Amino acid sequence: MAAFEYTALNMRGREEKGVLEADSSRQVRQMLREKGLAPLVVVVTSEREDRETNNPFAEFFKPSLSVGQRALLTRQLATLIGAGLPVEEALLAVSKQSENPKTHRLMLTVRSKVMEGYSLANSFAEYPKAFPGLYRATVAAGESAGHLDLVLNRLADFTESQQESRMRIQQAMVYPVILFVLTVAILAGLLGYVVPDIVQVFADTGQALPPLTIMVIATSEFVTDYGLIVALLLVAIGYGVSRLLRIPGVRLAYDRRLLHLPLVAKMSRGINTAQFASTLSILSRSGVPLVDALKIAGEVVSNTWLREKIAEATVKVSEGSSLHLALESSGYFPPMMLYMIASGEASGELDDMLNRVANHMQQDVELLLGVLLSLFGPLMLILMGGAVFTIVMAILLPIMNLNQLVV
Repeated sequence: MAAFEYTALNMRGREEKGVLEADSSRQVRQMLREKGLAPLVVVVTSEREDRETNNPFAEFFKPSLSVGQRALLTRQLATLIGAGLPVEEALLAVSKQSENPKTHRLMLTVRSKVMEGYSLANSFAEYPKAFPGLYRATVAAGESAGHLDLVLNRLADFTESQQESRMRIQQAMVYPVILFVLTVAILAGLLGYVVPDIVQVFADTGQALPPLTIMVIATSEFVTDYGLIVALLLVAIGYGVSRLLRIPGVRLAYDRRLLHLPLVAKMSRGINTAQFASTLSILSRSGVPLVDALKIAGEVVSNTWLREKIAEATVKVSEGSSLHLALESSGYFPPMMLYMIASGEASGELDDMLNRVANHMQQDVELLLGVLLSLFGPLMLILMGGAVFTIVMAILLPIMNLNQLVV
């Protein structure tokens, strides 16, 4: 039984789209006619994916899931499979529960692959953007160990903690971002529209202007004449840098530099090591062999230089080295993390210790990020207040001089 996507006309002549499961497209057409629909297009969802793959812009249209959606689907699957339902029935129930048409189609396609004899992990591989490598490897480990429901529950916990951390960071960034946008908008409005009108008044008086006023007028003229060009130039530079960073050698040098900058280094190391520890923890606890878990966890790390160091550590572990010594040789992992891993290896509780390391590193990153964001807001207020005060003084000084001349 496969999943078919259809387009049909209802009794009012309007198009309706959806997904049905059947043994053939002919059966789908018959099912649609029984519902009072006139079938126009009936196609297997995998064939639709093949057509999209041939599209040069297919990368932008591949189905994906947000972290929250993936956590919800995982939790629902874990609950249903834990209750004793077969995997294909659990997938069907989750697809019916979903109100999003794309998610509904996605889950039915995964179910059709399972019905064809594929494992759940291999079925998820149909949608790599929706179910990343870490997710599929963990599911595969759960299937091979016979504890799929437990592994899915751990995956749901892991994904939900990721979502909570991301939401906390986004909420903390709302106020600084609003302040930054307001600062730029107010300064652009004052320099682009207010100051030029007042300058015309001063020009008519013919008096000598204070240096502060001359500086503000020059800044205003620059913003008026070249502001749009500068904005477009900044966008072009940003695009060029992003394209440049896609070159492997350039990205490697850039990521290496990030790990040595005074303030950025601590943030970059913290984020990447927290990602690595969290991923390694969930894989190890799910029964994935350590070497395989290191390979997968290394791919999750966003910093390419650190990723290479993890790959070197993976080779050393495969040759018989302990994990903490292999990571220590890279020189980029914090001592606390290495001590805790060494303790876990010595006591035989590496899984639990990795979980503690992941939580500890995540808390450190959130604490540091919270401090930086809390400082960013007042700095924006000071910048905005100082800029507005400078412009106001530049306007008031000529007026005060003019009053003194009149007296």
